Amino acid sequence: MEALRERPILFDGEMVRAILAGRKTQTRRIVIPIRFRPGDRLWVRETFREFNDGDTFYRADWWTPHGYAIPVHADDDPWAWRWQPSIHMPRRLSRIMLEIMDVRVQRLQDITEEDAKAEGIELPERTVTHYDGQYRDAFAALWDRLNAKRGYGWDTNCWVWRIEFGRAI
Repeated sequence: MEALRERPILFDGEMVRAILAGRKTQTRRIVIPIRFRPGDRLWVRETFREFNDGDTFYRADWWTPHGYAIPVHADDDPWAWRWQPSIHMPRRLSRIMLEIMDVRVQRLQDITEEDAKAEGIELPERTVTHYDGQYRDAFAALWDRLNAKRGYGWDTNCWVWRIEFGRAI
């Protein structure tokens, strides 16, 4: 029997906050020949700042609905900090471990409204009209923001991994 694996996975600040809030339980990734299995774990890489005194801060934590929060570390200002890109986060600084519950391959546009909501999509508070497909439309916009410039926009309807996960202890 093959041992369970741990792999890194990148999330932007918005999606890290959705994971921490318990809203995000799925992610979709363009299909490449990597094998994901239920039980495998994903350690989240996110934008961070590590100080010489050993303190580590995560950019997602500095966000408030009105912008970045007031700094609390010494005389530093998070706007002036040299944040480290998530791709460079070492495993030892990762604070979020996810356990894969289910994996499927599907076409991107086959996402359901329920699955789009499980992607951590948060609708603006001012949204008055609620219609079937609203989360799906918001997910399509997020997908394009993250993937269109790489040639994998919503309109390409590419094959994706649909990875369902839960927070690992």
